[in-house]
Amino acid sequence: MLPVVASLKSCLDWLGNHVNLVLIASFLVVAGAWAFIAIADDVSGGVTQRFDDWAVRALRRPENPAIPIGPKWLPEVGRDLTALGGVAMLTLIILAVVGFLLIQEKHRLMWLVLGATGSGLLLSTALKHIYDRPRPQLVPHLSDIYTTSFPSGHSMLSAIVYLTLGTLLARSVQKRALKFYFVAVALMLTILVGVSRVYMGVHYPTDVLAGWSAGLAWALLWWLVAQRLQRIGAVEREEPESA
Repeated sequence: MLPVVASLKSCLDWLGNHVNLVLIASFLVVAGAWAFIAIADDVSGGVTQRFDDWAVRALRRPENPAIPIGPKWLPEVGRDLTALGGVAMLTLIILAVVGFLLIQEKHRLMWLVLGATGSGLLLSTALKHIYDRPRPQLVPHLSDIYTTSFPSGHSMLSAIVYLTLGTLLARSVQKRALKFYFVAVALMLTILVGVSRVYMGVHYPTDVLAGWSAGLAWALLWWLVAQRLQRIGAVEREEPESA
């Protein structure tokens, strides 16, 4: 009984010292979940369809819908960026991070990363089956597709994987500059992948927004879990900053 009481007291002490941070993260989790539900409801009711159709067409040349707007090299950049949200690329990145954590002997943090990203993949797959939205057929697709449209799997998995890795890796270092760097890079990659999906003509904007919302909520939820586990010593703590 005493260890349980001590653990509860330790948790309450940490919450008291970081109440603003926890409240902000908790609010963003709720906000992300609420945004996903709101977007999904509008999409299911057809409220967003006119905007979605306009946005997809606006990224193609009026005289030839098969050609995207912008310079000739931009479609190739779009294909490169969209690949950053593919399952193969994300798997390689996760394995690279797992290797890094193994070398650093942060084994429990490694399992936390695998749990967060693996469960995110299952969640994305389940949501696609639930909503079963057809892909846009207004313009030719510039990327091969194999699943349904809502939510965008690339956008959601990018948010889950990159933000989860960014926040969890930020917890493994002490320097504030490194913390900011990890999270900033994660956000940039997530945004670029989502935008590229609409540019390639394989997703509506609302697919991407829903993917971002769900992915953000999932990543922050696991960040809160990591905070708690590090506090009680179940996951490796931050390393002290060197001189």
